[in-house]
Amino acid sequence: MTEAKPDLLGSLGGEGAFDAHHPPARELADDCVHCGFCLPACPTYSLWGEEMDSPRGRIYLMKEGLEGEPMSSSLVQHVDACLGCMACVTACPSGVQYDKLVEATRQQVERRGAEHRTRGQRLLRSAIFALFPRPERLRLIRPLLALYQRSGLSRLVRPVLARVSPTLATMEAIAPPVGPRIPVPALVPAVGAKRMTVGMLLGCVQREFYPGVNAATARVLAAEGCEVVVPPDQGCCGALSVHAGREAEGLGYARALIDTFSAAGVERIVANSAGCGSTMKDYAHLLADDPEYAERAAEFAAKTRDISEVLAELEPVAPRHPLPLTVAYHDACHLRHAQGVKAQPRAVLATIPGLVVKEIAEGDMCCGSAGIYNLTNPEPARELGDRKAANVAATGAQLLVTSNPGCLLQITDALARQGREMPTAHMVLVLDASLRGLPPGELRG
Repeated sequence: MTEAKPDLLGSLGGEGAFDAHHPPARELADDCVHCGFCLPACPTYSLWGEEMDSPRGRIYLMKEGLEGEPMSSSLVQHVDACLGCMACVTACPSGVQYDKLVEATRQQVERRGAEHRTRGQRLLRSAIFALFPRPERLRLIRPLLALYQRSGLSRLVRPVLARVSPTLATMEAIAPPVGPRIPVPALVPAVGAKRMTVGMLLGCVQREFYPGVNAATARVLAAEGCEVVVPPDQGCCGALSVHAGREAEGLGYARALIDTFSAAGVERIVANSAGCGSTMKDYAHLLADDPEYAERAAEFAAKTRDISEVLAELEPVAPRHPLPLTVAYHDACHLRHAQGVKAQPRAVLATIPGLVVKEIAEGDMCCGSAGIYNLTNPEPARELGDRKAANVAATGAQLLVTSNPGCLLQITDALARQGREMPTAHMVLVLDASLRGLPPGELRG
């Protein structure tokens, strides 16, 4: 297969911010009427009140690039500062597709604007993408991290890292306790009559650091009459790379995942990570130019569902045991805004007897995780995490529930930093506990 190559118009002469390979679409940028409805929804505008760190401000910079202005440090800085949470997409009355605009712009920045980042920033991004989309490499660091956590060295190391590198300090702080690996069988049969055959994404961070979530996902689906197919050789879905503008890398991961599931014979492909699901649902758009994969990508995307969507579609048949617990539900941005999935997780939780679900103030505001954002922009991510933790604590809930591993890492750290004793759990663990009759104290990922 011959991969489409950028037509580098302007790059040879150094004029114009964008080359001709998928620049941000002018017609989409022109949809923005600068009404300002996006401003209160935007986390970075909320933090700084800076026009160029709002969606409409970034679109203004994109338009300048489309009109021939060169790639600038200002454009790179303000695009890098965007969390990509897509709250503005939900808030916009004009239907501006900011998600498509910022994705295209980030691809251009990666190809043409890297020199506007510091050497340290470039090295950090290279290190992140050499590790986090590679579950086999994450697996190698598990024993080292477990040894470090057991040693108690964090009391000495953490203050030093906070002074030396905010990024390393964040990585150390958000790392979850390393527990035993819990493999998921390649085929999990349905309990009782089979109602559906589904494929399941294992993910990268989810697979290695929240393995209990994958095991619980398979159990819950099986209990509801699903035969669960779990291809053991599956890799990354490409979400982190795509969201960061690393187009070729992300599409390579996407093609490999499509190949992995091509012979699975499933009716649905289930994701239990919001960021992964949003990218998988976008495969048709991402691979539209690829003659070999375009049709297959569209079929794959059409089958992809968040775990809450599949459970809501099936309607419950497995008996629920009471779970007397008050939980606060946090909407992951790539579930609520990017996928438009808001009602289904709440509907799933509502099937559990005795469970009380509390809404969180500023529920549509990002927690600051946003893929790799809390590593590349640790200071604003920390501010957003603290803001989210305070709103979570104000609910008086006993447990914070969400549907994305990045959010779990970020909010768990923010709660601990504020001295708030509130455990966190993936939504599917709560339902699994009810199906198995477990007490609240046994909820674990």
